[in-house]
Amino acid sequence: MPGLIRRSDIDEVRARTNIADIVGDFVTLKSAGVGSLKGLCPFHEERSPSFHVRPQVGLYHCFGCNEGGDVFSFLQKMDHVTFAEAVERLAGRLGYELHYEDGGQASDHGNRARLLAANAAAEVWFQAQLGTPAAQIGRDFLGARGFDLVAAQRFGIGFAPKSFNALADHLRGLGFTDAELLGAGLLAAGERGSPYDRFRGRLIWPIRDVTGQTVGFGARKLLGDDDDKGPKYLNTPETLVYHKSQVLYGLDLARRDIAKAKQVVVVEGYTDVMACHLAGVTTAVATCGTSFGVDHIKVIRRVLGDVDNVDTGGTGEVVFTFDPDEAGQKAASRAFAEEQRFAAQTFVAVAPDNLDPSDLRTQRGDEAVRTLIANRKPMFEFMIRRVIARFDLETVEGRVAALRAAAPVVAGIRDRALSVGYVRNLAGWLGMEPSEVSRAVRSAPKATAPVVTDSGDEASEQSEVRLLDLPTDPETRMERDALMVMLQRPSAVGADLLERATRVRLRSTLLDVVRDGIATSLPDWERPDWIARVGDAVPTRYAGLVSQLGVAPLPETRESNLDKYCRAQVADLIAVDIVRLKSELTGASQRAAAEGDQVRADAMREQLAALELERRRLRNE
Repeated sequence: MPGLIRRSDIDEVRARTNIADIVGDFVTLKSAGVGSLKGLCPFHEERSPSFHVRPQVGLYHCFGCNEGGDVFSFLQKMDHVTFAEAVERLAGRLGYELHYEDGGQASDHGNRARLLAANAAAEVWFQAQLGTPAAQIGRDFLGARGFDLVAAQRFGIGFAPKSFNALADHLRGLGFTDAELLGAGLLAAGERGSPYDRFRGRLIWPIRDVTGQTVGFGARKLLGDDDDKGPKYLNTPETLVYHKSQVLYGLDLARRDIAKAKQVVVVEGYTDVMACHLAGVTTAVATCGTSFGVDHIKVIRRVLGDVDNVDTGGTGEVVFTFDPDEAGQKAASRAFAEEQRFAAQTFVAVAPDNLDPSDLRTQRGDEAVRTLIANRKPMFEFMIRRVIARFDLETVEGRVAALRAAAPVVAGIRDRALSVGYVRNLAGWLGMEPSEVSRAVRSAPKATAPVVTDSGDEASEQSEVRLLDLPTDPETRMERDALMVMLQRPSAVGADLLERATRVRLRSTLLDVVRDGIATSLPDWERPDWIARVGDAVPTRYAGLVSQLGVAPLPETRESNLDKYCRAQVADLIAVDIVRLKSELTGASQRAAAEGDQVRADAMREQLAALELERRRLRNE
């Protein structure tokens, strides 16, 4: 595990970065008043802009879909990277050197950069080799599958010549050491200790992470090369930057369209990804020499925006294509076993004559590939039909056995409406009464998997508190507006008013939690990450409310007038609290006097006088 980035460095990167510059790479922003910008939300479709950015506080929030956060979370969601990767990318943009908690781990980050640089240099070299005479066998392979040189360039395909040291010599000439090249998996260690080129006489596909950095390679054995005794596909081994269980080939090209179309197509190989993209199915990805697993699901869910929802209708689509051979059938079973980790609906696309997407495009053209995906079948239908196909449905015994085998599949369907529909369908396929099938499904065990978050935890049942959850009565609106200015412009409010306002008892129990967060974080009110500090101080489900209050638009006015408005809002909040306290003290003083407790009555009158003096000072602010 890489070391943690020092908190001071994270704060420095955040303070030096203008969030409007980063968001502006993705969204056209226009002025929305003093210190506020707005544009069309990049996270959901909308016609009127509800996406607001406040550079002064370093936050963004969409009041349409409720997405919000700081510059790091924005990059995480847009480019689908981890928090540490977002910090590292922004630090690189600034030219700022990061430091890590464990002294030795900073060098790991340096090693990572060197391995990525070696891969990038190797990719360029491989691509150049594809144009050499020796690569004719590779060009013939591509041509036979309908891929021209333009397609090869689009996907970065290259060629590794039959040489034990051509790549090694080239990269050594660029300053890379054998240790770095071995660490990147570009060289393999010989029996006598002399390293040699891992990939020789093969077509090379660069494998990139979601940000487009080349982390490894896939090398295909070429027909007619009898000297190559290796496997059909040879991939980069596990390295510091390449983890095959977490990488999907083509995701760097597909991620934007996946997020936009709410669909991902999972195919079996590199040429299948190419065939789909060239045919117009630009949401296709593939695993890299390993079976589709839980880590791949986490990556897809992040890019797809896959949110847990008991009713899976309309949440997105995951479409699997499988080869017709035994390995493909096993892959289908594994995918189905993990199906319920998705909130999205899952489908299976099976080509006519059991062709894979690459062969389908070669034999029948681009339209056939598009039709393949358009004619996808729901995963449950595919698996139910696959289960009952093993039985002889012409006999009573066969139909009963098929029902017993298929009932657990139907019982595992989360969507109630879908479950009822499949009971009817299964009854029709078996030629049995729906009531009989329904009884079998109700009594069948359910093979389900929990829906997991990106961190691997099960989704929380508590919903996030939003600004829209607040009542709209005048007193709550006043409290809301006061907290907005305390969060967004604490310097205009001033330390004294901020401290006094944190002692005000609010009518809204939701805003009371935010007020407590402000009180806890008060020593940090002058820090650039003030709002983030308050967000960290409140329960997790209230952090979004803090973020929304931190970016909600303030009145459009001149800077000087805006400062007066901010102080007035907080002063009004305190004044209301003073009136309430005076009312309570007046009643208590009268009761004390009636009981003959003059000392207590006099003390309360002194408190009343102090409150009146405070009220007058506020009025003169």
